Amino acid sequence: MDDAEMQLTFPMPTNRTTIANKPMPSTDRNMTTRPVWDLFIRSFHWLLVTAITIGAVTGFILGPTWLRMHLIAGTIAVVLVVARIIWGFSGGSFARFAGFVAGPRETLRHLAELRRASAPRHVGHNPAGGWMILFLLGMILLLAITGTTVLGGVFKTGPLGFAVSYDLGSAVNKVHKLLAWGLLGLIALHIAGAIYESLRTRENLPLTMITGRKQARPGDHLPPSRAAHPRSAALIMLAGGALGTAIGLALAQKPVPHLPITPLDPTYAQECGDCHIPFHPSLMSAQRWRMLMASLDSHFGEDASLDEETRKKLEDWMVAHAAETVDTKPAHVFAQANPENPISLTATPFWKTTHKAIPDKVFKSKPVFARTNCAACHKDAETGMFYPSNIEIPAEAQK
Repeated sequence: MDDAEMQLTFPMPTNRTTIANKPMPSTDRNMTTRPVWDLFIRSFHWLLVTAITIGAVTGFILGPTWLRMHLIAGTIAVVLVVARIIWGFSGGSFARFAGFVAGPRETLRHLAELRRASAPRHVGHNPAGGWMILFLLGMILLLAITGTTVLGGVFKTGPLGFAVSYDLGSAVNKVHKLLAWGLLGLIALHIAGAIYESLRTRENLPLTMITGRKQARPGDHLPPSRAAHPRSAALIMLAGGALGTAIGLALAQKPVPHLPITPLDPTYAQECGDCHIPFHPSLMSAQRWRMLMASLDSHFGEDASLDEETRKKLEDWMVAHAAETVDTKPAHVFAQANPENPISLTATPFWKTTHKAIPDKVFKSKPVFARTNCAACHKDAETGMFYPSNIEIPAEAQK
């Protein structure tokens, strides 16, 4: 039975307050139901719930070491949203935007009817719910855009790594976090709305997103009947996915400017590596490297003096590749030195803040030995990049 037939079967009541307040009892086994949410909508809904949950947990709770999982969840969410937008123009009656996105007047009238307890029951999304869907989809797309910008500017990777500066990426990161909180707020409102509508209409709306069916009642508000075009939607999704992937891969291959030099100078790696890991020159400014090289006779309690020719050669190399020459996060965050010990990376405010939760026993453990042994946990320490997903505290150090 299609939507038009259902509308003929149940005439509109004269008293609209009876629609929500006196539904057919949900325990009636002979109750007529109608299909509302198709398989795509139901799959989209719960997959998006999963992706957003993973994105929120990895972003707000688990921290930077879970960045890779955060990116995977975000990518899945974006793919789902784009597919939902396509289905919003090619799906069936209840899936189409034209069937549930109302104009401002109709939406305000619906809200007024809700206050008067006279609003009709919408089998699909009501006007307020329709706008909520648009806001949610839009917020996720904005999160994807800002997240990609942060990835390119702060971590120098992804399709925008070649185009975004650290300063821009860092500024957009603040917007990204605000949008994330905004999304959680919209989700809270969405859940509250679903609970309210479930109580008002005496129907379990979350359950209908699992079964796909709703009760058929007299006076139901139905969208215009439209046929779904799954083949056309699938072709558009496949073509769009292929094009988007090709563009993303092409952009990701573009050279990223102002990256740290690799590999390290062999003389520097040998001379400094005899006592500790050789820190990448991009981790300190040229001025601080000059200060360090001018005090080798009292180098953190040791005499690390070099002959003048070697000392000058290393100093020139460090200055030539110091923090001012790159645009990475480590170069920027370590720029704020500790005035009491300006040549120590582990004394900087950033290092102390990011490592304060790590117990002292980890640094004293056999695999790590010292706070200066960055390479024990940062697999890319010698590159100067310190990508969050490359952090792994040795299992022996955690015992």
